[in-house]
Amino acid sequence: MEADRLRRAYDELLGEVDAGGFGPPPKGQLGAEQIVAHLAANDELMIEATEAVLAGAPFAYYDLETIHRPQVDALVAEYGGLDALATLLRATSQKLVTLVGRLGPAAETPVDTHLREGYDLNVSEPQPWGRVVDLHTRVHLPKHLAQLRMLRPT
Repeated sequence: MEADRLRRAYDELLGEVDAGGFGPPPKGQLGAEQIVAHLAANDELMIEATEAVLAGAPFAYYDLETIHRPQVDALVAEYGGLDALATLLRATSQKLVTLVGRLGPAAETPVDTHLREGYDLNVSEPQPWGRVVDLHTRVHLPKHLAQLRMLRPT
């Protein structure tokens, strides 16, 4: 597991956010602000899990968008715009990357994990925390990067 790879994935996503120009989402989909808020909320959960792993404490990680929807909507309302949400995501992602960089052998610590990315990924069992971070880097962040790109009118 590589903190640098995680940082690059966030840099690419935040570059897309900074480019702006997003249109409204298709019916039932998340808008750009909601995507960024979801990622920041998810980062907070991943930060908690990573801190628990580093402390040797048990933790369960749930990344189910239906659980986060009220929190996402509250964050959008609280931050009031894409720029402020991007600043929040920069802070949460930097903290997560820093913690991931400290994991070392603790990355093998099993964490009770529940996550789903549409039809692409469905995990509901203990996973080494480093694997969950890797899935976040290779699957979760690219999924939302693609969603942001689809929101930009051609």
